[in-house]
Amino acid sequence: MERARKVANRAILKRLVNESKQSRNGEMSSRSPVSYTPSRYVSSLSPFGSKNHSRSDSLGAKNVSNNVGFGVGSQIRSISVEALKSSDTFPRRHNSATPEEQTNMAESCGFDSLDALIDATVPKAIRIDSMKFPKFDGGLTESQMIEHMKDLESKNKIFKSFIGMGYYNTHVPPVILRNIMENPAWYTQYTPYQAEISQGRLESLLNFQTMITDLTGLPMSNASLLDEGTAAAEAMAMCNNIVKGKKKTFIIANNCHPQTIDICKTRADGFDLKVITADLKDIDYSSGDVCGVLVQYPGTEGEILDYGEFVKNAHAQGVKVVMATDLLALIMLKPPGELGADIVVGSAQRFGVPMGYGGPHAAFLATSQEYKRMMPGRIIGVSVDSSGKPALRMAMQTREQHIRRDKATSNICTAQALLANMAAMYAVYHGPEGLKTIAQRVHGLAGAFAVGLKKLGNIEVQGLPFFDTVKVTCADAHAIADAAYKSEINLRVVDAKTITVSFDETTTLDDLDKLFKVFAGGKPVSFTAASLAPEVENAIPSGLLRQSSYLTHQIFNMYHTEHELLRYLHKLQSKDLSLCHSMIPLGSCTMKLNATTEMMPVTWPGFTDIHPFAPSEQAQGYQANIPLPRTP
Repeated sequence: MERARKVANRAILKRLVNESKQSRNGEMSSRSPVSYTPSRYVSSLSPFGSKNHSRSDSLGAKNVSNNVGFGVGSQIRSISVEALKSSDTFPRRHNSATPEEQTNMAESCGFDSLDALIDATVPKAIRIDSMKFPKFDGGLTESQMIEHMKDLESKNKIFKSFIGMGYYNTHVPPVILRNIMENPAWYTQYTPYQAEISQGRLESLLNFQTMITDLTGLPMSNASLLDEGTAAAEAMAMCNNIVKGKKKTFIIANNCHPQTIDICKTRADGFDLKVITADLKDIDYSSGDVCGVLVQYPGTEGEILDYGEFVKNAHAQGVKVVMATDLLALIMLKPPGELGADIVVGSAQRFGVPMGYGGPHAAFLATSQEYKRMMPGRIIGVSVDSSGKPALRMAMQTREQHIRRDKATSNICTAQALLANMAAMYAVYHGPEGLKTIAQRVHGLAGAFAVGLKKLGNIEVQGLPFFDTVKVTCADAHAIADAAYKSEINLRVVDAKTITVSFDETTTLDDLDKLFKVFAGGKPVSFTAASLAPEVENAIPSGLLRQSSYLTHQIFNMYHTEHELLRYLHKLQSKDLSLCHSMIPLGSCTMKLNATTEMMPVTWPGFTDIHPFAPSEQAQGYQANIPLPRTP
């Protein structure tokens, strides 16, 4: 930027000197204003946007030889190929300066064209010779882009997913989909840097924090983080910071999601930490070098364990406990805070945010007041304005909080505020009773599946308590998975004899009946899922059932009809400055640069409803759209 500024200043100074000399000599400046500026709504590919097109031509007053005639006796000239191309080009709708205006600006800086200005500004040492894309080098029109994305979407295959592992199908309430996710009054300014023009978003993010603190049983939460694996890695860094880097080992229980373990191992290198993965019963703190331990609740294979004694043992050795958890499960399970966990992390994805082949999704991190200054991401606080009225602000914002500088942790720009707003509104829309109904239904479907498998025989169901994921031991896991695949069902194969089946908000009784046919291996099934209902019991031990209340604030108990929530969303968005009102001075990163054409495919089912661990042949549209690394 500094180089560009110097080049432009020198060029402007040179132009002013030359014009001053010409004025003294009575000469007319060669750079007189252009007499006619074509409308920016005329295609930049059209001949009518040409710089040499005179005013008299445009008005049809003089040079009639340039007019196109179609009648007998009229003067005819040929039409250029460019004039016949589609006019719904992308640049002219999103780059407001016309080619002529761009040239005028470049000339004001002393250059013949924008390319000449760039050529003088960008050092040759950092340029590449060329970058050619055979299909896209000429650019696509907006309608062509939509058609291209439809083609990619059609190449994805949507199978019913029972894979789980922290990713679940969910019903996105249409009022939230249309009025937040697809609404530029929410998505163009989603990062709330400036409190005075962000009160609506800040209130929604405060709702998110309240939801997380209520469900986890810990008093402090951020709003929010990138994904569950990243949140776990941030918690690992917090454990390291709590002991001031004096203990360099972090233990991860092997009942955590595999992707979480991998992310923590990768991030540990940057902190010079040693990561050890171990079975819960084999975890050993005797080295005296352990700063923290990570466990999953419920586990990646569905098991629900009572971590009360485990946490006490860890604390006795001076080790902090991080617990990765599931928000929907916490509607029914004793909160991690009541089990003694120091830090709780997880994903809010299943609260109304589609899987989207892995994200992005809003994650969370909750902890005690003691460690609030070590928390990553953003924290929304309640304050007062200059008139003494209640107002919201970002109380802490890590990397953007300049007072901390090199001590800061994760960047708030990557903390998924838009999706945190969706998850928060999902909780507002359903309220505590609505969420309880969803959680109990999901647990009931898992219970009915377990009962049905026992009736089929030759299949062993895990004896440990579970919430939504049933672990199954069978003779040939791959054979069952292949049979499910033929019925367009995806299961998780843990090993040659183990399968897990995870249920979610979108699962139906018909889905259970299809699963029973798959696991029956061609034998007739003498019952239906509906007939099993009287036999299904709560699989969660009484000692781990949630007794504490949650989402008691009035905001979660007011807007349970569509028109009520719609009005609430509109009230909040009216408090904010977005691209609907003006250019946004701060706080939306790249989102405000995304055109509507680019945003539309994001919510298409062919892209939203694919599990990240679905077989790659089901995601060919995604695969075609993911750039491969270039060879050196």
